[in-house]
Amino acid sequence: MDELVTQLKTMLRIDGTAEDKLLTSYINAASNFIKDAVASDKDFFEKDDVKSIFEIAVLSLAGSYYTYRIALVDTQSYPIDLTLNSIIGQLRGTYAEYKYGGSQDGEKTSI
Repeated sequence: MDELVTQLKTMLRIDGTAEDKLLTSYINAASNFIKDAVASDKDFFEKDDVKSIFEIAVLSLAGSYYTYRIALVDTQSYPIDLTLNSIIGQLRGTYAEYKYGGSQDGEKTSI
């Protein structure tokens, strides 16, 4: 987890440790969101061809959580994170292959 916090701080250009607890919460929330959106199989997210893209998705969503913190205004606007949506779609496809076998032509593919 500390490595992801460090990567997120680098991505967001945050110095010091004042935001570490908040960033850890965002990382945990993002990880849970993505796992719930893709699959409940914990081993899947540790596979060599999945782990790095899963971590990128977590960092992307946690960065969005940090950047677009809720403000108290009458009208809220939330941008659609197309990068995150495409990664979740890719992870879902990879999980389907992992869980149910190879692609339609019978060969395994990877990310």
